[in-house]
Amino acid sequence: MARQIMRFTGVGGQGVLLAGEIFAAAKIKAGGHGLKTATYTSQVRGGPTVVDITLDDDEIFYPYANDGEIDFMLSVAQASYNLFKDGVTPGGTIVIDPNLVHPTDEDRKTWNIIEIPIITIAKEEVGNVITQSVVALAIANTIIKPLERDHLIEVMLSKVPAKVHEANKKAYDLGEKYAQEALAAK
Repeated sequence: MARQIMRFTGVGGQGVLLAGEIFAAAKIKAGGHGLKTATYTSQVRGGPTVVDITLDDDEIFYPYANDGEIDFMLSVAQASYNLFKDGVTPGGTIVIDPNLVHPTDEDRKTWNIIEIPIITIAKEEVGNVITQSVVALAIANTIIKPLERDHLIEVMLSKVPAKVHEANKKAYDLGEKYAQEALAAK
């Protein structure tokens, strides 16, 4: 696999850092190299947050993503979307939660915008808003396919308490389903 760099953005407390950690750990477990670099404000909850995830079969020598190297971004907060969207390659894919992020017409011309109501899926269909990071994880993996599904689920389950395993499995399945539907509609 060639190097893949993806970006998750949100606000503190939405689980974007956990999603990055799971992707990186799953790539390492699968025999490759994975790295996450996170940026967040001093405002622990509610401040803009971004995590860049680099996955590669070869060793990663530089931990940061340069603008234009990111082919995929997922965003669940307008402020973070506005701050970090310009790092995405023109023509790249940006998944947004349409209830929280509102791209401009120019954004829609620049990037492949996919709308999936991530927070609503976690809150109303899974029944636990905390699972939004797993919904996002499944969406990203379904759209860009960097890892085997089973590797990602195994690592994800190792990072969450056993009492929420079933909810997180459901969240993954729903994220995958919605991503497949969004791809089929494109």
